Amino acid sequence: MTSQVSSPAEQADGAVVGEQRKAAGVKDVRRLDRVIIRFAGDSGDGMQLTGDRFTSETASFGNDLSTLPNFPAEIRAPAGTLPGVSSFQLHFADHDILTPGDAPNVLVAMNPAALKANIGDVPRGAEIIVNTDEFTKRAMQKVGYATSPLEDGSLDGYSVHPVPLTTMTVEALKEFSLSRKEAERSKNMFALGLLSWMYHRPTDGTEKFLQSKFAKKPQIAAANIAAFRAGWNFGETTEDFAVSYEVAPAAKTFPTGTYRNISGNLALSYGLIAASQQADLPLYLGSYPITPASDILHELSKHKNFGVRTFQAEDEIAGIGAALGAAFGGSLGVTTTSGPGLALKSETIGLAVSLELPLLVIDIQRGGPSTGLPTKTEQADLLQAMNGRNGEAPVPIVAPRTPADCFDAALEAARIALTYRTPVLLLSDGYLANGSEPWRIPETDELPDLRVQFAQGPNHTLDDGTEVFWPYKRDPQTLARPWAIPGTPGLEHRIGGIEKQDGTGNISYDPANHDFMVRTRQAKIDGIDVPDIEVDDPDEAKTLVLGWGSTYGPITAAVRRLRAAGESIAQAHLRHLNPFPRNLGTVLKRYEKVVIPEMNLGQLATLVRAKYLVDAHSYNQVNGMPFKAEQLATALKEAIDG
Repeated sequence: MTSQVSSPAEQADGAVVGEQRKAAGVKDVRRLDRVIIRFAGDSGDGMQLTGDRFTSETASFGNDLSTLPNFPAEIRAPAGTLPGVSSFQLHFADHDILTPGDAPNVLVAMNPAALKANIGDVPRGAEIIVNTDEFTKRAMQKVGYATSPLEDGSLDGYSVHPVPLTTMTVEALKEFSLSRKEAERSKNMFALGLLSWMYHRPTDGTEKFLQSKFAKKPQIAAANIAAFRAGWNFGETTEDFAVSYEVAPAAKTFPTGTYRNISGNLALSYGLIAASQQADLPLYLGSYPITPASDILHELSKHKNFGVRTFQAEDEIAGIGAALGAAFGGSLGVTTTSGPGLALKSETIGLAVSLELPLLVIDIQRGGPSTGLPTKTEQADLLQAMNGRNGEAPVPIVAPRTPADCFDAALEAARIALTYRTPVLLLSDGYLANGSEPWRIPETDELPDLRVQFAQGPNHTLDDGTEVFWPYKRDPQTLARPWAIPGTPGLEHRIGGIEKQDGTGNISYDPANHDFMVRTRQAKIDGIDVPDIEVDDPDEAKTLVLGWGSTYGPITAAVRRLRAAGESIAQAHLRHLNPFPRNLGTVLKRYEKVVIPEMNLGQLATLVRAKYLVDAHSYNQVNGMPFKAEQLATALKEAIDG
């Protein structure tokens, strides 16, 4: 933990005050500028809920924050085992932060498995709160502890707080008519209360949440609230926790506005709704549940009042087929998936390219190949998004950089799809989808106007003077074809996957026409208007670090560390991956070295090398976890010096 630095005189005065407070039975309060907390336990211990609640209260308090949920793929992994450990890391501060943090200052370990799975990330001197009730001989042997780590000296370098969380929770709830097993389930709320006391978090929101969550089970609600309060009171009265901590709100970090905590998938959902409202089109989601994209389906299903229709299809192919049909019918068609589902959708994406209809294909990337790592993050679908279809089937690609940025990325993807009549791939990932950060709720007048004009009547005159409708007569600026709603008199036309004749849309096997149509579809994508890439280079550096997607936070944090150490390095980050910004080639050639960190084996680097003939250097990681800032700072320093 990093605390504010005081002068020797202030420290001496503080020591006197501290002794006076101690004599009066009042605990010390220390000010910190940031804290990283990790809750860890069995996947049934409620660590994600605990982390979510702590995060919500932290957001309402006004801190900047970033989170990293990490959980098993199994619905209920074996209890007490290393594969069954679920964790939630939260980094909060009184200033602008970008990542969930490299290493926790505080680890809450609910059992031996949680301790063993996470102790390697905890730096010496950090605080560890351990649920001693779970450190039985059998539980420790299950994860390979020959002796108790609480007694064998292996934790001597840490500030360990042994707390019998289970026993104390059961004792706090003895007035309720609950079985011991039912009472034990509230131990996560006891831990939350303790941590809320330690860091002066608000409590009203959590109590209201519990009342709402268990509204149909008032006794369970009351028991959880009692456990939460008991944890708070324990922190207040026990001698083991002599100090509590304050992290002031990040008042200077945020522009004026109304803020809320938001996850990437929730931001994406809101962005899709906003896009449909700004386009004045009904939103139709055709989707098949898949981790980590399912939350978008769940969220959009709640918003029928905004004209949202959600269809849970029987499989991935049916999901995108329904979405494309909705697009043909005049809706903003959307389908959501992850990497395995994107592979199944490839044929219909190609059909959408041929039909030239607006369609949003959202891929929340995860570890692969095949089923891979359903709950872990990766950026390995870029080349699939770029080339994963038969024939020449170009598709624009957009990638958000932070959880909150998923809102803007959804609007941008919709702008491109509607303006250019094309399917658009949006590449988020599990890190962004499940992570969260503060988000300023935009005013409606800040949102783009996405309204479109449907075809209303004939648009072409034949040589004999007859006025007809040509479904593939293009806008000269965008090369987009007209969007004709089925049932509109006089606008009948063929659709299908077989090649169309330019203009008329009639089936055509003519070689010259096919060549023309292939090149025209490619030219339409190449001509999409995207902003130039912006470069952050205050010192005219010789090395540029280029990123895309969720690597933005770790890269920016690493760049800040290097600059604070006196190093000169430039940074640029891509939102548009197809087409690339028009100035990207010029930017890349300004630098002697270009480093591209990716959570894959170098997919963007491959594209950059091929297109711009730049000797870009890859720095890659595919372990299912996001980069750490210190790790990237070390790699970039080596690139600067090399």
